[in-house]
Amino acid sequence: MPELVPHLSFAEEPLLLDELNHRIINEFASLIAIVSRAAGASANDEVKRALRGVAQLLHHQAQLHRALRPPDQETLVNAEGYLSELCRSISRSKLDPMNIDLALAAPPLLLESSRCWRLGMIVSELITNAARHAFAGRPGRIRVELFRAGAFIKCTVRDDGSAPAQFQPGRGLRIVEELTKALDGRFERTFGPAGTAAILIFPYREAEQASAGDDGSGTAAEAHRSLRTDRAATS
Repeated sequence: MPELVPHLSFAEEPLLLDELNHRIINEFASLIAIVSRAAGASANDEVKRALRGVAQLLHHQAQLHRALRPPDQETLVNAEGYLSELCRSISRSKLDPMNIDLALAAPPLLLESSRCWRLGMIVSELITNAARHAFAGRPGRIRVELFRAGAFIKCTVRDDGSAPAQFQPGRGLRIVEELTKALDGRFERTFGPAGTAAILIFPYREAEQASAGDDGSGTAAEAHRSLRTDRAATS
């Protein structure tokens, strides 16, 4: 039987992944244009509003896809700014229709771009998982915290919902576990009457600490932003 998936060299993988991401972004742009033209051509105001809403949602999904693209070069990235953009995209594309508030608390924190991207992938999956399982269609709140604890970085994603009694981890959490291994970190989840907390801890590399030039005392209280508040201010 012939192989359906060819073996690729390590050098080819980033190039093909970048091309795939580029094509996906182009497909989003094409869909947005088609829906927008249909909205402009309709004589029915209700149909116009509905189609414009679809176009806007597609736009937010495209922004989320861009935020989750892997970096094309290794550099230092402000994790607070990266997570702020990512969480805002998640809030607009997924959480708004579900009436779920998302808040981020994080100080400025420099990470290598590949590690920051893995952190973002984990945070995105944990937020999506909480939105899918914690609220059963009810409004709710999710809070993301990122801070330095000595020689480690700690990230928590908390919700105020209730996980199903017979919760079975799926593919998303298996991906989280693999990404955690790539960060040389550890991952755990706690369940309680006030909600679920997912906790990620991974080492803060010496090169990142040296570039940050701080004393390791930064806490999540230094910067707090409600993504719903930010969204209202920029929409």
